[in-house]
Amino acid sequence: MLDFNNYQNQIHDLSQLCVSSTSINPELYTKFDVKRGLRDINGNGVLTGLTEISEINSFEMIDGVKTPCEGTLYYRGYNIKDLVDGAMSKNCGFEEITYLLLFGRLPTQEELGAFRKLLADMRKLPGSFVRDVVMKAANPDIMNSVSKSVLTLYSYDENADDLSIDNVLRQCLHLISVFPSLCVYGYHAYNYYKNGQSLFFHAPEYGFSTAENILHLLRPDSSFTHLESVVLDACLMLHAEHGGGNNSTFTMHVVTSSGTDTYSAVSAALGSLKGPKHGGANIKVANMFDNIKANVSDWKDEDEVSAYLDRILSKDAFDKSGLIYGMGHAVYSLSDPRACVLKGLVEQLSAEKGLSEEFALYSSVEKLAARQICKKRKIYKGVSANVDFYSGFAYRMLGIPDELFTPLFAISRISGWSAHRLEELLSGSKIIRPAYKSISEHREYIPMEKR
Repeated sequence: MLDFNNYQNQIHDLSQLCVSSTSINPELYTKFDVKRGLRDINGNGVLTGLTEISEINSFEMIDGVKTPCEGTLYYRGYNIKDLVDGAMSKNCGFEEITYLLLFGRLPTQEELGAFRKLLADMRKLPGSFVRDVVMKAANPDIMNSVSKSVLTLYSYDENADDLSIDNVLRQCLHLISVFPSLCVYGYHAYNYYKNGQSLFFHAPEYGFSTAENILHLLRPDSSFTHLESVVLDACLMLHAEHGGGNNSTFTMHVVTSSGTDTYSAVSAALGSLKGPKHGGANIKVANMFDNIKANVSDWKDEDEVSAYLDRILSKDAFDKSGLIYGMGHAVYSLSDPRACVLKGLVEQLSAEKGLSEEFALYSSVEKLAARQICKKRKIYKGVSANVDFYSGFAYRMLGIPDELFTPLFAISRISGWSAHRLEELLSGSKIIRPAYKSISEHREYIPMEKR
C-alpha cells in the first residue's frame, strides 16, 4: 500500500490552498436566495418531483395556518402503523410491503407466497462470489464492503446496462434478495480478518423470511425467538421507505435520471446512506446512551438524568457536539410515527431480555430531552424522538453488532430505492440538474513566466 506519510506536508499545503480558494461566504446564500439543501429559509423542502410510493405528513392547515400535527407515514396510501400491525402474525411483513412498494397494491396470500418463493430463489450469489469478492480486502465499514459487492455484481450480469423495466425489476429483486447475505458475510469477513474471531458462513434458509434469515446468517447457532424475528421484521418495514426527498432516495432519483445502470445507482444510494447525517444516526444514539449509563448513577432519578442531558446540550458531555441524538427530525415535529410503532415492540423485547430498566431510561430521556431541547433552543413547533432513537437499542438487544446498524438500514431501504428507480425510469424523462450560481470573478489569463 502506498505510504501517504511521505506526502503529508505537501498535501497539507495544498489543502490550505484549497480552503482559502473555495470557502463561500454564508451570507451569499441569503443574498441570492439559494435553497441550500433544497430547503427554504423555514426548513421546508423544495418541491422537485412527484411520487406515488409514500407520503409523509407532519403539518395540517388550520384556519389558513400551517400547524404541526402528529406525524403519519403512508406506503402507497396505507398507514405504516396499520401495515406493521397487520404483519405481526405473518412474520413476513417486509416481503409484503416490498411487494406493495414495487407493485402499488397489497398482495393476496397466494401472490405473497409466490413472491416470497421468487425472492428465496434469487438469494443465491454467483459461484465463488463470497470467496473472491466479499472476503477479499475485508472492510471495517460494511457499507463500503456492500457497495464493492454491488458494483462487482455488474460484472456477473450479462444484461447489466439494459434499462427495460423487466430487466431493471429483475436486478432490483436480486439485490433485495442478496443484501442480507452481502451485509452479514461482509461483517463475518471483517470480524475474522480484523478481529481474529471465528469465521462461519451459513447458507440462507429457503423458507425463512428476510428478518429470520438475517438472524440465522448472523448467529453461530442460527437460533432466535419468535419475538426477535418479529421486532427485526418491523424494523425492516419501518425503514423500507421514507419519501423521495430523503438524501439516499433523492440520490437514487438523480443518478437514475442520468441513464446509468442499476448497480451504479444503488452504489450511489449506499454512499449517501452511509453518512452519519443520514443512515448512521442510530449508532450515535447507542453510543450516547452508553455514555449516559456510565455517567448517571441513578437512572430513575429524573433530576440527575436532566442534569446530564443539559451537559450534553451545553457541549460539556459525550461528544461535545451539543446534540442529543435521536431527538428531532427534518420533517416530523410532534411525533415520528415510526418511533411510536417501534417503541411498543422494543418495550416487549426489553421485557423478554430482562432489560426493562434500560427501556425505562430510554423513555425518560425521550420525555426529558424533548422538554429541554425546546427550552434551550427555543423551538416552538415541538421536538420528538425519531426512529433512530429506539432502533439502535433494538439492534443491541438482538445481538446485532454496531457495524451492521447502517447496513441493516440498507437491507430495508433497497426496497424503497428500487421502487423509486422504477418510478424515475417510468415517469422521468429529463436528467435532474439543479442550478448553481457562480460567484467567482472573471480574470485575465497570466502566462506562466509572469505568475
